[in-house]
Amino acid sequence: MLDKSIGAQKPKSSEMSPGPGFRVRAGFERLPRALVAQFGEYESTDISDAMNRMYAMGSQIHNLVNDAPLVGPACTVTVYPGDNLMVHKVLDIAEPGDIVVVDARGSTNAAVIGDLVANKARHRGIAGFVIDGLVRDLAGLKQCGLPVYARGVTPFGPLHRGPGEINYPVSCGGIVVHPGDVVRADTSGVTVVPQGHAREILARLAADRARLASYVASVIEGDFSNAWVDEQLAAAGCLFDE
Repeated sequence: MLDKSIGAQKPKSSEMSPGPGFRVRAGFERLPRALVAQFGEYESTDISDAMNRMYAMGSQIHNLVNDAPLVGPACTVTVYPGDNLMVHKVLDIAEPGDIVVVDARGSTNAAVIGDLVANKARHRGIAGFVIDGLVRDLAGLKQCGLPVYARGVTPFGPLHRGPGEINYPVSCGGIVVHPGDVVRADTSGVTVVPQGHAREILARLAADRARLASYVASVIEGDFSNAWVDEQLAAAGCLFDE
């Protein structure tokens, strides 16, 4: 006789196990807050330029709420697509001034946060969110005012079951983000500075500030030359037809 109880058993593959994919790290090494804040003096574009025009997230991730910029250390979250249990937990983990960076795999299944999570985060002192996924309750998010950079909006809400991770490396907008990396977001987009290179990049930005300001001012006044373009083309062997 067929044992009907076998077919009624839950597949082992659907069970959650502690470890990779289902874990929470309470803290991570942090840079001095004053040092992190100095990145707010520079635009995300200039910071990316200082890192060989790399470490900028894809343009799909932008501020959906307002024009408010963000600068702060990354507190990272990975969620299962369509779920946000770990986003709720990170509210107890993140420190004031942190930017919560959420890896939702770019999922369009459901929102990662809405106005309730945003308001809870605001009361905890969290600076804002950068989400590789969607949000909902846009009117409420705008009323809350917390900067939220994400891919878009949906009315579809998430589940709260897990799994997920907090404060482990994530992928967001095509960039690998580690806990403690410096996030700089503004109207141009989101740039991430690896924590171990933050002082080096900051020094490079400071050293180049005067030269860049002078060049920009000259271009605005119409005082510039494109001779370097011809030099570059000639060096590359470009063919010119008369």
